[in-house]
Amino acid sequence: MTKLEIYDHRALALVPPDAVLEVLATGCTWSEGPVWMQEDGSVLWSDIPKNRMMRWHPDGGGRVWRQPADFVNGHTREAGGSLLHCSHGRRAVLRTRFGPDLAPLGNEIVVDRYEGKRLNSPNDVVVKSDGTIWFTDPPYGILSNHEGYKADSELGDNFVFRFDPASAILEVVSDFVEEPNGLAFSPDESVLYVSDTSAALRTDGGGNHHIVAFDVAGGRRLQNPRVFAQVDPGVPDGLRVDMQGWVYTSSGDSVQVYGADGRRLAKIPVPEKVGNVAFGGTGMNQLFICASTSLYRITLNTKGIP
Repeated sequence: MTKLEIYDHRALALVPPDAVLEVLATGCTWSEGPVWMQEDGSVLWSDIPKNRMMRWHPDGGGRVWRQPADFVNGHTREAGGSLLHCSHGRRAVLRTRFGPDLAPLGNEIVVDRYEGKRLNSPNDVVVKSDGTIWFTDPPYGILSNHEGYKADSELGDNFVFRFDPASAILEVVSDFVEEPNGLAFSPDESVLYVSDTSAALRTDGGGNHHIVAFDVAGGRRLQNPRVFAQVDPGVPDGLRVDMQGWVYTSSGDSVQVYGADGRRLAKIPVPEKVGNVAFGGTGMNQLFICASTSLYRITLNTKGIP
């Protein structure tokens, strides 16, 4: 079984007594952006430095799904089943539509410019229930050729964006977060959580390693930013929220779990640095964890947001 570090009594029953942290696949350079494919019970994720997407399925294990892959990072599904990608290489949010048996039909650009200027390198993405696409745009894919193509920023800042596919309008919803990275809505979509990982590449001890919470006003405006949680060790790269409003975030040694009140409830130890997480499984009660070279899975006594 996997032993949690418990900080709050609310998390005592989070993990079933017989739960085990399983290694599903390994051999990557830096694993990121897991996404559950309910149609066939598989998980797709990114191995960014190798410019490829991976696929795990119970019958075949982990294999390359797409290569090259435009240095994609985070992914999410749209209501119609399409897959959205944050592409460092294209400096864009991309969409893959599927044919029969989940056969991918290629990529199309959803959005790649703001007021005529190229985006930096979209990093993570979520879709609100109204179909709007919210994503972060830090500089990590243009700082070097390691996870994209080195280039200067045309925007001169790092934003959180909202894109409305119906009107094709892209708007900045926040410039508050220094280097926005992972993001997720609360179950009722009244709060948007955004991680700030500006400490990730700093060598002077500066920068941020916290999660910022925003109130979502009128379904489209962000207001009242406040630091929700300081994450240590490491940074809160990617994060997800379960049905009870608990936040599951990456860190340097574990998946850390926070209540909606910002209190740290527990840590799920992971033997590698964690990059991102996603809920899946037929009951949405399995947490898939991208950590450095590997994809992990653990069953929880909770469910992710469908």
